[in-house]
Amino acid sequence: MPHHHKRSLRTRALLALAVLAAALTIALTVPVRLGLDLSGGTQIVLETRPTPSTGVSRETTDRTVEVLRGRIDALGLAEPTLVRSGDHRIIVELPGVQDPGKAADVLGRTAQLTVHTVLGPAGTGASAAHPAAERVLPDESGQPLRLKAAAALRGDDVKGAAARFDPRNGTGWHITVDFTGPGSAKWADTTGEAACRPVGDAGRRIAIVLDDKIISSPGVDPSVACGAGIGGGATRITGSFTDSEARELALLISGGALPVPVEIIEQRVVGPTLGAAAITAAAWAAGIGTALTALFVVAVYRLMGLLAALALTCYGLISYAALAALGATLTLPGLAGFVLAIGMAVDANVLVLERAREDFAARTRPTARSSLTAGFRGALSAIADSNITTLIAAALLFTLASGPVRGFGVTLGIGVLASMVSTLLITRVLADFAAGRPSVHRRPRITGIADSGWTRDRLLRRNPHLMRHPRRWLAVSAALLVAAASGILVRGLDLGIEFSGGRLIEYTTSRSVDPERARTALSEAGFPRTLVQTSGGNELTVRAEDLTNAQAATVTDTITRLGGDTRKIRDELVGPTLGEELRRNALIALGLALAAQLAYLTFRFRWRFATAAVAALAHDVLILVGVFAWLGKPVDGIFLAALLTVIGYSVNDSVVLFDRVRELLARNRTAPLPLTANRAILQTLPRTVNTGTGAALILTALALLAEDALTDFALALLIGLAIGTYSSVFTATPTALALHPTPRPRKRAPGKRMPGATGRHGHRTAAAAAAWPR
Repeated sequence: MPHHHKRSLRTRALLALAVLAAALTIALTVPVRLGLDLSGGTQIVLETRPTPSTGVSRETTDRTVEVLRGRIDALGLAEPTLVRSGDHRIIVELPGVQDPGKAADVLGRTAQLTVHTVLGPAGTGASAAHPAAERVLPDESGQPLRLKAAAALRGDDVKGAAARFDPRNGTGWHITVDFTGPGSAKWADTTGEAACRPVGDAGRRIAIVLDDKIISSPGVDPSVACGAGIGGGATRITGSFTDSEARELALLISGGALPVPVEIIEQRVVGPTLGAAAITAAAWAAGIGTALTALFVVAVYRLMGLLAALALTCYGLISYAALAALGATLTLPGLAGFVLAIGMAVDANVLVLERAREDFAARTRPTARSSLTAGFRGALSAIADSNITTLIAAALLFTLASGPVRGFGVTLGIGVLASMVSTLLITRVLADFAAGRPSVHRRPRITGIADSGWTRDRLLRRNPHLMRHPRRWLAVSAALLVAAASGILVRGLDLGIEFSGGRLIEYTTSRSVDPERARTALSEAGFPRTLVQTSGGNELTVRAEDLTNAQAATVTDTITRLGGDTRKIRDELVGPTLGEELRRNALIALGLALAAQLAYLTFRFRWRFATAAVAALAHDVLILVGVFAWLGKPVDGIFLAALLTVIGYSVNDSVVLFDRVRELLARNRTAPLPLTANRAILQTLPRTVNTGTGAALILTALALLAEDALTDFALALLIGLAIGTYSSVFTATPTALALHPTPRPRKRAPGKRMPGATGRHGHRTAAAAAAWPR
């Protein structure tokens, strides 16, 4: 082995060991916070109160829910559940909250944010003639201050606030505040007035008040001139802030006031929305599916497959550690992100090993090590492009969305980064080390890359021309779209309680009721999609779709049979947990993510291929929704997570195929595009088959062995996997060919052969060649 190769292998090995050691340390010392559906959490019940100027309506309560959601997201409490209960109550469920009192304190701060001029310390220079013109409030350190009663600025004058860290200027953590146009002028006037007071005087301070409490009273910097004030539409609040203090102050300044005051009327611990049996079944299903996938990879790729399976185990460790280190909350939609990332991790390893097989077959005197090096080099472009497009979507979903969609973005981003580390670092270290052993060098067949594989053998023998009539495939895709759209129009979408709301009934029973038994009994009674939670003592909450009175009576009878003497203590209509604003933000985030992916793919592959990839994605989404409509399956939060996962699979498949098209065209720019595309399909089909089989094993195990919502989740992913695999070949590629302009043959003199012609029948000429589209 050359010295430089040994040195690079040693460097990668040390880096891999450092990553694994750090991940293992975090995994053993930092617990992962589980979501409400997996472990339960704290439930806070709020009640809206009218004011003299504002009544309380259902619309007002819905708006209050959205403001509270923004506050909770800003606190870092990922994936809360907020739902309107009746017209005046809001149920907030917070997973994994260590200090529910602090969360309740932030949720209850309801007054309008105001900014006041400080007149001085309490008891000095007070105006006896006009006491109503002043108010006295304690500042954040407890010192009472006299303030002008009239607010200089209000909450709608503030555009936003954020916590920042700047070690260069020695300010450390600080808060930046941006103002609207009118607010900017008011802030300049207010600070200009305060700057006329002596440095150190209390009157040089500005009081920021929320809920009759001064949350901050910064002094105007000595550099600000009297009467000039702080302009520019922004300001900065500095001080000895910790990370959490700066974030909380920024939250309170920018979080917005609630439309009406709210009062906390109840606070208690609740159980998980998924039963223990369902969670256990899901864990077994995931374990069995992962083991089957590992066995499949080993059977196909032998020694290198075994090393890839070991690297996938390291991927799981790194992902878990990253999730714990970031303090993210793991919920069922979050697990969907990991399912997609596992698929991408398997795909990356398969891409490398298939490219190594191609290199081994093409060389006269190949070695396992040289072919593996070529495999990593050849697969890098496809791995990078597919992962970058996925990371773009994950970043936008995390930044712009909220609730479960945001949680999906977090876990997807973590999983993608971990999969790249496991494949490009850990798998490579293990493969390089194994391929360098003399026993392996003498018997390259045990590596698994000396064989072309079952799929490639049959393709080489038959060599089908799949793109001979691309418009026929487009016709098939169009027929599938019509069938899917018909399902949506004829059957309609069965929106789950997350989208449509429903009914909440709370009971107190004479004896304790196991929520798992209650779920089973309600399912047998005809209510398979109810959420059952315990909430301390012998209290039980049932949340279902909109029930008639007769159906509600059946639910009550079912609970009575289990709990003995049963009393109904609450029966209210509840709003959707995925509120209108959350759904709108999720759609905006998804739209921007698709636009960003289109822009990136246009940059990498030119616009025709980018457009074809996005068209195939839309094709997959519509078909999946249509199939669920025909089957009468619920379209709920779990389905939303599955849909996002299918989008990731679809883009990934198309990117891998188009990356090979680009590579082949770079070698021969005069080759006809249909022939090049067909060649790319045949070359990447072994990867497609093996990756799809690996993912299907996990999903089939979930569909057969898991319970409740996970079954529908796995079914959606299986359908999406099949449709996505089909569309990358038979929708995206024909679309790209249809968008490519048909070249016009040149006129030539009779009897003359065109330059570049290969035969008298003109099977390939330079004039008819379709070069890389510009």
